Amino acid sequence: LCHIAQVIKGDNDVLLKGVGDKSAIEEVKHILDTARRAATRREVFHTDFLTPPVLKESMIVLQKLADVKAVAQGGYPQAERCRLSIGHSEVLTNDPNVVAAINISGNFSFQPCSHGDFLGAILGKGIAREKLGDIILQGEKGAHVLIVPELVDFLMSTLDKVANVSVSCTQIPLLALENEPPRTQSFKTVEASLRVDALASAGFKISRSKLVNLI
Repeated sequence: LCHIAQVIKGDNDVLLKGVGDKSAIEEVKHILDTARRAATRREVFHTDFLTPPVLKESMIVLQKLADVKAVAQGGYPQAERCRLSIGHSEVLTNDPNVVAAINISGNFSFQPCSHGDFLGAILGKGIAREKLGDIILQGEKGAHVLIVPELVDFLMSTLDKVANVSVSCTQIPLLALENEPPRTQSFKTVEASLRVDALASAGFKISRSKLVNLI
């Protein structure tokens, strides 16, 4: 995913006024400062993995800077947590190698583990959350984990258990990630009302009375 920011320079306070998610302002401000530094020095800087709200708000702000290019990478197209590579548009000419993938394998047939189990096991090794991207569960086989490249060897040498299940870790190419794309279905319907419950009832084929508590 490549986004090129090419508009005008602006004062930080003015740019940050457009941030819709106020909880993301401090992180967006830091990324904005990084972008200005990257453009001035003609260097490339990489963020840690960002949450979806911070990523979204950062891209909106970066689009208002001149001569700045930002590349978002999470390891696979549907990634929620991504890293940003930020640099002058003449310097950042390709997608940097800033995301690595690890396969955590074990016999989870008798003790299925959740996303939280894998995350907790990794954080328990002292790795900060922002150094980790998405965790893609693989059912009884284990999970695929996206991580910053510099921590691959450390995680592979230290992680030997998830919950009570013994595991082994190996690095895999990003193209080997097994992620099921979201399934979509298109349909046409005629409703007397554009109310959310009416449209959701048609889409999910659930009665409107049952949907009331879900909306």
